[in-house]
Amino acid sequence: MLNRRTLLSGLGAMIATGAVAGTPLAPERSLRPVLRNGAVRASAVAGPETVLRKAGISGESCWAVADVATGQRLESMNGNKAQPPASVAKTVTALYALETLGADYRFTTRVMIDGTMSNGVLNGDLILAGGGDPTLDTDALAVLAQRLKSTGLREVRGRFIVYDGALPYVRSIDEDQPEVVGYSPAVSGIALNFNRVRFEWKRAQGGYAVKMDAETARYRPEVASSVMTVVQRSAPVYTYADRDGRDHWTVASAALGKGGSRWLPVRRPGDYAGDVFRTLARAHGIVLKPARTESRPPAGAIVVAEHSSDRLWTVLQDMLKYSNNLVAEMVGMTASARREGKPPQSLRASAREMSRWAAHRFDMKNTALVDHSGLGDASRMTPDDLVAALVEVHRRGVLRPLLKPIAMRDDRGRVLTNHPVKVDAKTGTLNFVSGLGGFMTAPNGAELAFAIFSADTAARGRLSRAERVRPDGGRAWNGRAKRLQQMLIDRWGALYGS
Repeated sequence: MLNRRTLLSGLGAMIATGAVAGTPLAPERSLRPVLRNGAVRASAVAGPETVLRKAGISGESCWAVADVATGQRLESMNGNKAQPPASVAKTVTALYALETLGADYRFTTRVMIDGTMSNGVLNGDLILAGGGDPTLDTDALAVLAQRLKSTGLREVRGRFIVYDGALPYVRSIDEDQPEVVGYSPAVSGIALNFNRVRFEWKRAQGGYAVKMDAETARYRPEVASSVMTVVQRSAPVYTYADRDGRDHWTVASAALGKGGSRWLPVRRPGDYAGDVFRTLARAHGIVLKPARTESRPPAGAIVVAEHSSDRLWTVLQDMLKYSNNLVAEMVGMTASARREGKPPQSLRASAREMSRWAAHRFDMKNTALVDHSGLGDASRMTPDDLVAALVEVHRRGVLRPLLKPIAMRDDRGRVLTNHPVKVDAKTGTLNFVSGLGGFMTAPNGAELAFAIFSADTAARGRLSRAERVRPDGGRAWNGRAKRLQQMLIDRWGALYGS
């Protein structure tokens, strides 16, 4: 049957081959990117300005898309506009770490002794030495405690030291974030449970029973390095203070209800890891003094137990899937330490090193990052920069296998399970900032690399620190940004891959 689509496609093919009377043959090389199905198909698909207008998103949006097979830039709308990339920055961090450390790199946490051991008694210090492992958890510390017991150790007469100097200490990934958010914890050379502590509360007679612990699948040790006090008030919900070597929290009783739990950020990672390890060691009959955190590496100490992470490839895959900020920062700073031969001076210094690497490696000269996670809104990246990098790495099959599949949705946000376009990409979301960068496979099998950045920096700039938890209008704005991303991907699938 002859329908409108078949007729238009046939006419387009006749025009492209010069088969229509009076139509000159097309030149062998186009002076500009050519749409796969010609100008007729282009006229049937909404233009970029129309798509942007339909999305109804405030602020500025920009994007770029290219054919990964040829590198040909198919479309660029303000592609050289530098915007906050949010968590899309993690794609660069993954590439930086892979090239610097290698896919098989593993982070190692060690238990060391500095002294002499005789008949199960250590006359000297016991050291828990962090190796920058962002995935270390309570279960792993329990394994280390078990291995320590298997050495025959029964008593430690010296100090218990936690070494955290493999990476620089950062109090919060982004100091502009609210104090209570778990996605902006402290960073150092040792981390436990993504530097988060679990706060649990239950209504009890005359008030609330509260607990702070380091829960994992197998263990639930209570901690003393973080304390919580319930206060009779309605607001603010939480307050924080660093006092007496502990994280001191208060919570408003009016916000608690019958009971519940949430993860809170840890600001003293060395103390937290040491606190939990003491509890686990004590379960094996090994009593340790309260932990003392030091940033100088142990000299001459002997390794008696160690734990290694999964290979870096797996760590990065999970980082991109769950968009974990702490993992990104620790992985990025570890790569900088390897490149420089010593720990970076600061998180920002490490991010600058990664930005220099990206400029040299992928010609990303308009990209300037302030961290490795994208949490800091002062970072900038252009769609053109990212797309150029994506095209190059795709030829080596490096990044796309690490990226998370992104479902295509209809106008109501419902997943379209049989959509002909397949997308693997990294999302990025901050208040009034949204990004998406990665790869798409069009209906005809063509693979495209793309980057889409939207930001209303004026709206974001008006927010107070407290408002950044859940700002008015933020969710609706993000929904419009995601709608723009979906419409653009649909458009590119129709124009360049059908």
